[in-house]
Amino acid sequence: MPTQTLPPAATELQETLLEFPDNRLLIDLCGEYDRNLAQIENKLSIQIIRRGNQLALIGEEGSRARGEAILQTLYTRLESGAPIDAGEIDGELRMNGASDDTGVRHGDQIEMFKGGDVEITTRKKLVKPRTEAQKHYVKEMFDNELCFGIGPAGTGKTYLAVAAGVNMFIGGKVDRIILSRPAVEAGEKLGYLPGDMKDKVDPYMQPLYDALNDFLPSKQVAKLIEEKKIEIAPLAFMRGRTLSNAFVVLDEAQNATSMQMKMFLTRLGEGSRMVITGDRTQIDLPRGVQSGLRDAERLLSSIKNISFNYFTAKDVVRHPLVAKIIEAYDKDDPAK
Repeated sequence: MPTQTLPPAATELQETLLEFPDNRLLIDLCGEYDRNLAQIENKLSIQIIRRGNQLALIGEEGSRARGEAILQTLYTRLESGAPIDAGEIDGELRMNGASDDTGVRHGDQIEMFKGGDVEITTRKKLVKPRTEAQKHYVKEMFDNELCFGIGPAGTGKTYLAVAAGVNMFIGGKVDRIILSRPAVEAGEKLGYLPGDMKDKVDPYMQPLYDALNDFLPSKQVAKLIEEKKIEIAPLAFMRGRTLSNAFVVLDEAQNATSMQMKMFLTRLGEGSRMVITGDRTQIDLPRGVQSGLRDAERLLSSIKNISFNYFTAKDVVRHPLVAKIIEAYDKDDPAK
């Protein structure tokens, strides 16, 4: 894709020309009614004009350079046969085509692409981190036997952890996936809910089911659950077990007590990986009960091969308003 920067007139903004050899892929790059280009234009404050098999980027030098890097990365993705959507474009805008100079080792379960990008392969989709914090988190999950992901809702902590677990499972790196959450009652007593124990706790586990169904066909999920190769259970059900050759995720860990956290962490067995995710601002434990997540941070942060990864509102990948809501509450929090 040759590029050319044209000399501007004294009163005109500079222009960079990008040429794309495959017109069909260029159509996909632009999106329906050029909506993909509009998304990039709005974020970078540049103008993008299509001229045959070329795109002209008009604006300030730094913004043009960012736009060029993003468009070339997205086109390369299309050439590899992978689709792009608004989420992928948002991810590229966040990452800004930054090169990976962290020097962090990573396993062969994750694929490295141009610009140091990372993708996790699952049965149904390729999962790509959309911020630098997410990218580092994914690498740490593959490099460490115990990894913590701590930050606000919507930052992809659990989603990426489940994706990594599915990747390791289908790659034969682990024999099973175990997903757990504390079944903390928030307004409704478990005993008053209808049905047997599974019916009572399943609503607490639903986000984990949702993530799994994003990465594996639903019939396969059901079969693997039936075969006990995937387990989704409340934290209390982990007591007394040794979890070997498994990818284990504890979600909503801020609602685990200190004793529960110690119990869970000591379940780690040979050949296993464990990921702990939580949001310290959403603790639902009774007043005066210490969060096990806070204790784990205090006690374990200096131990080698235990990775702590932190997210902020800038890493939220849900609706843009979610990040603004989180920032508003953070500013109003007297503890901050």
